[in-house]
Amino acid sequence: MPQAVVFDLDYTLAVPTRDRETILREAVEAADAPPITREEYLEAHRRNLTRETREPIFADLLEGRESEADPEAVADAYRETIAATLQSLPDVESMLEELRSEYRVGLLTNGPVRAQRDKLETLGWEDRFDAAIVTGELEAGKPDRHAFEAITTELAVDPAEAVYVGDEIEADIYGATNAGLDAVQVVLEDGPEPDPRAIAHVEQSAVATAVPALLESLATAE
Repeated sequence: MPQAVVFDLDYTLAVPTRDRETILREAVEAADAPPITREEYLEAHRRNLTRETREPIFADLLEGRESEADPEAVADAYRETIAATLQSLPDVESMLEELRSEYRVGLLTNGPVRAQRDKLETLGWEDRFDAAIVTGELEAGKPDRHAFEAITTELAVDPAEAVYVGDEIEADIYGATNAGLDAVQVVLEDGPEPDPRAIAHVEQSAVATAVPALLESLATAE
């Protein structure tokens, strides 16, 4: 029987109301920086999973370009633009409250500390979890097994007693299963196909109802 459930944040519990390409373009333009594609940003983000802020990400992206844009200014503009468009998925707040009456509930999210903690503050979720870890606070980010071990340690459960819920194949599904957790894949409308390593697949719009039902079925199966 699972003792804990751990969630990813972005696109698992919360989403921006506008697409990230538009948000990035607006932030870059506001900081008077040269164009940056979403693909370029994601590559730089993966190289900087254990940072305090997004400044090193944009420093990487601006290096070698003819621009006087300040990486810190671009990072601030991007953070503020995301915060202005971020919203929780339907009913996930009541889901988290419900789950905490039965399980230890955690959050493990990739990204710089300030960026991800700011999202939690924007959502009013600072106290929604029994433990919440941003990989910027660690020596390694997802899919490194040490990131998953850090959250299960904080929750005081064995990895085999925890279920991880996330949308990314490499970071979430591979990362969780490789660390000994069961994984549940959140399937996005335009995302990757269901991965066979996950014990279940739930539609993004149904997370709030599907995850509690799945956990109950696992408990009953035991």
